[in-house]
Amino acid sequence: MSGAPSDTPGCPEPEANRYETLDAPALRALLAQRDAQLAEQADAMQEWMHAVSHDLRAPLRHITSYGPLVSELLQEAPGLEAEARQEALAFLATMDQSARRMGRMLEGLLVLSRIARAPLRRESVDLAALVEEARAAQAAAAQGRAVQWQMAPDLPVVQGDAPLLRQMLAELLGNALKFTRGRDPACIAVGGERGADGRVTLTVRDNGAGFNPAQAAGLFGVFQRLHRESEFEGVGAGLAAVRAIARRHGGEASATAAVGEGCTVRVSWPG
Repeated sequence: MSGAPSDTPGCPEPEANRYETLDAPALRALLAQRDAQLAEQADAMQEWMHAVSHDLRAPLRHITSYGPLVSELLQEAPGLEAEARQEALAFLATMDQSARRMGRMLEGLLVLSRIARAPLRRESVDLAALVEEARAAQAAAAQGRAVQWQMAPDLPVVQGDAPLLRQMLAELLGNALKFTRGRDPACIAVGGERGADGRVTLTVRDNGAGFNPAQAAGLFGVFQRLHRESEFEGVGAGLAAVRAIARRHGGEASATAAVGEGCTVRVSWPG
């Protein structure tokens, strides 16, 4: 039945209407309650960060430290058949690789946590200067490769948090460099524009490996990978960081690609 009154049993009062009925003391009490809840959540996040950065890393350090010692013992163990020795050494190598990968995953979680907790300080940022700074920071990764950088000459001055935008650009350009490995030359183009609605859209396009468009929905998820790690290193945290930074600015990130034909990442935010 349509047109049922809002006080019908089982139909909760809309949130906005509930606030409208509150007087100033009640609103202040509600705000104090929300502040206490946020503080409690922040404390819980801090405890989680401590567990990740200390409690979980210590066992991993033990594994990666003692693994080589066990390998040495196996090499010298008398009476152990060669086939069994090689099999045990292979197990240890797999254990070491997995422990190191988990360490990188924990570091990725810490990065995402820092992005979420960092104070957002909006200021005028020269996007062209920031892009050039990020490109220069990739010089070591590009060394010995034929890389053609195409930087738009009219990148706008934007509103945003400079350190977070710098981190976002580092992830985007580093990603483009990684997935254009094997291209000769690698072509990476950076563009940006401000729309009529005031939103800024930054684009990073490459001619790299690309990916299946049907898998695009999971591209920005934490630890989501569309290529084997034997082909391209990483744990799938970089683009998750890009999306987190975009959302901190009230924006979003998206990507389009085709297998073997490169990828275009777009990040837009009110700027």
